[in-house]
Amino acid sequence: MSGTLYGVGVGPGDPELLTLKALRLVRENEVIAVPGNDARDSVAYQIVKGAYEKLDEKTLLAVPMPMTKDAKLLEESHEKGAEMVKKYLDEGKNVVFLTLGDPTVYSTYVYVHKRVQEMGYPVEIVSGITSFCAVAARLNMSLVEKAEPLHVVPASYQIEDALKLPGTKVLMKAGKKMGDVKRQLLETGAKAVMIENCGMPGEKIYRSAEEIPDHAGYYSLIIIKES
Repeated sequence: MSGTLYGVGVGPGDPELLTLKALRLVRENEVIAVPGNDARDSVAYQIVKGAYEKLDEKTLLAVPMPMTKDAKLLEESHEKGAEMVKKYLDEGKNVVFLTLGDPTVYSTYVYVHKRVQEMGYPVEIVSGITSFCAVAARLNMSLVEKAEPLHVVPASYQIEDALKLPGTKVLMKAGKKMGDVKRQLLETGAKAVMIENCGMPGEKIYRSAEEIPDHAGYYSLIIIKES
């Protein structure tokens, strides 16, 4: 009998936001897959390590996930990742694949998940707390109320049209385009707040578009509320 692949969301950064189910699966299973070239350098690993000190006693499987938009390179890495997981599933072992936030929201894990599922192996997604919910909570604010819509937008792409949408906008993955994003926020007069590294060491809060720096880390998230 083959093992099961579990895609486990570990939340946004604070080890205390790890779910009981995620922690149970880590405790009960030997093979823990972590995105990256070195498992112990992964933020997902560090989050779980903060809640479960015996994590290093597990078989840690580092699955490289390059940060690129090169379609060919991405396809190759996802195929390789699926094959790495398959090896353990064929041994009858479950694989718990750690991923930041929730596996269903802009997660690279899901590409491995799909391939393993297509191979005929059992797979299961385990929800985690999303970064935008954690950021809103950290700022003591609601995301949406009454009939307000919520838009989650990858800010590494064109966002001009997204900024015109009604309701609350969440901008994720701004990355190297933070300067561009800030300029557009200022031009539109958007009421924006941002947290960098929410719940992690080095957390920084910016309470207006003016305060947002031109350069910020990868784990930066912006929330725009209607005035």
